[in-house]
Amino acid sequence: MEEGTLKSPSNCARTDLPGAGDTDPFQWDSREGCEVRQILDRVADKWSLLVIALLDSRVLRFTELRREIDGISQRMLTVTLRQLERDGVVKRTVHAVVPPRVEYELTPLGGTLHTTIRALVTWTEEHQNEIAAARADYDARAADTERPTMTADAR
Repeated sequence: MEEGTLKSPSNCARTDLPGAGDTDPFQWDSREGCEVRQILDRVADKWSLLVIALLDSRVLRFTELRREIDGISQRMLTVTLRQLERDGVVKRTVHAVVPPRVEYELTPLGGTLHTTIRALVTWTEEHQNEIAAARADYDARAADTERPTMTADAR
């Protein structure tokens, strides 16, 4: 372990910010060791979001998850599921049959997280046209600034 790191995250509250004594749930420390940042990094990565979304409606086996999530490697799915299980978001059940059957499902905690994710997806769906228009506008402005301007001598 690197010097200056802890095995378990400590309180990450910043005392040097205005109103630091207030408890604002939308303010968190950006340091690497902050527990809130670690949790957000985990649950907000693209693979975790997809796993949580798929497990909301049903119990799935590893192979079913892998088939449903385009582009994920076996290793990345394994790592993602282990991390979500460690965080209490996903429950892993091994059935004692030959060959062993392993199933994954959301825990009640994971279900509450899916509710939050669903709100984000809904917002995205409702605003996708506005976002597409903003991107097109930005790209057009960026293209205009990249074009060399003609000087009077060049004409």
